[in-house]
Amino acid sequence: MREPIIVIGAGPVGLTVAGELARRGVPVRVVDRLAEPTDQSRAILVHARSLEMLERVGVVEEIITAGVCTDAMELHSGGRTAGRIELALVDSPYPYSVTIAQTDTERILTAALARHGVTVERGVTLTGLEQDEAGVRARLQHPDGREETAGAAWLVGADGGHSDVRHLIGSKLEGSFKGEKFLMGDVAATHDFDPHTMYTFFSPHDGPLLVFPMAGQRLRLIAQIDREEQATASQEWLQQVADARCGRLRITGSHWLTTFEVRHAQVPQYRVGRVFLAGDAAHVHSPAGGQGMNTGIQDAFNLGWKLALAARAGLAPDSGLLTSYHAERHPVGEQVIRFTTALTKVATLTNPVAQKVRNGALHALTALAPVRHAMADRTEETALAYRGSPLVVPSPGRRRLTGGDHLPYASAELSATLAEGTGHVLLTVAPGGAAAPAATGARQVLVNTDGRPVEGYHAVVADPTGAAAERYGLPHGGRIMVRPDGYVAAVAPLDEDGPLLAYGQLVPVTG
Repeated sequence: MREPIIVIGAGPVGLTVAGELARRGVPVRVVDRLAEPTDQSRAILVHARSLEMLERVGVVEEIITAGVCTDAMELHSGGRTAGRIELALVDSPYPYSVTIAQTDTERILTAALARHGVTVERGVTLTGLEQDEAGVRARLQHPDGREETAGAAWLVGADGGHSDVRHLIGSKLEGSFKGEKFLMGDVAATHDFDPHTMYTFFSPHDGPLLVFPMAGQRLRLIAQIDREEQATASQEWLQQVADARCGRLRITGSHWLTTFEVRHAQVPQYRVGRVFLAGDAAHVHSPAGGQGMNTGIQDAFNLGWKLALAARAGLAPDSGLLTSYHAERHPVGEQVIRFTTALTKVATLTNPVAQKVRNGALHALTALAPVRHAMADRTEETALAYRGSPLVVPSPGRRRLTGGDHLPYASAELSATLAEGTGHVLLTVAPGGAAAPAATGARQVLVNTDGRPVEGYHAVVADPTGAAAERYGLPHGGRIMVRPDGYVAAVAPLDEDGPLLAYGQLVPVTG
């Protein structure tokens, strides 16, 4: 039996990467130091791009049902609305965020993992780690005190901001360690907030207050506080802050209250030998924009299919497939840190003149459609691309779609078809008829026919109006190799296989 891949940490990130391995038939162990799943729900927003990933996992409908769809965000200052962003502007089959308790997200992902025969090993602590070219040896301490040295082909550290894995491989977070401090609460409250909108209230003297309506009368409140404040989180304190900064709610009960400090930093390398870091183990930043868990889930999805393919194909540790994880995700972490840092600075202006300029600029800019669209894309993470990655083939000339782009949304049927399976998809756009499928080893999907079965294709999706061809910038047809994470690997004309073969030199394509 092959040695498993060990995942340290059973939060949303660890559960996602383990699920991606398990559903591809790769042995995996998931261990977590907590004896029981946490009852703390730090991350509550699942953005559009993450929902697209979770569609492939097969749990997106459960996530949506358990949460509340949030389709707008409002910015308030001085008793007036400074700006409103409609999230429906994003290019996605899920043009919204889902507000859902992290405990529910973890419950759903844990159940999905169990359906593949994998159970989280709880109360297990990682106490040591060694690695060489042959594999990893992890020292694990079990709840009964038993010590185990577990062999693994690879190890993934998804164990949060205080990562043991990061410490054991000699890595550390680098960046700004000044940090911001926050008071946070999940509360029951009477209020007049739209349940499908998230809010930011700027304060003239203090930090911002973020308000996220959840199911029923539940609210998530996050308020920036003075870094030197040492008071213990309480319902009374949170009510005082809410009264001072928005005044539109009355807390009637508390599910969870805490204070926490966040820094802006990431590790220099997401991979050290046979060990990978993902989520908060690799990057930490402000909660502004709700980017943390989503960035981590996408780390996990990017890494999961690559590790599974490497394990199944027996690829060398230095293969380009595995080195591309850092090349693709580290720049994303940098972008998220810059974005959340900028949001925090804008939200915490204390100079009255600067506040007035900010409010005026927000009001003016959010009245412009391109700005609203760009802000929605940034918030929902739908603008992320891997152009320039060593694991994609760029398109020559001025072709609209190129390697590294996320495949644009064309229709619900096509989106669902592409989400099936676990491997690559060769998407053939053939106006006016069916083109012969190329022998690539990927699943074959044909669009722009009358929908009748065509020999050699896994699925045929009708596109009688040419909408998909237009969305992909292929009015005369073409082929698109789509990676398992929904990103474009290569684009080729119908009569040329060169870009597809070039990608095949990088990755052993599987269906």
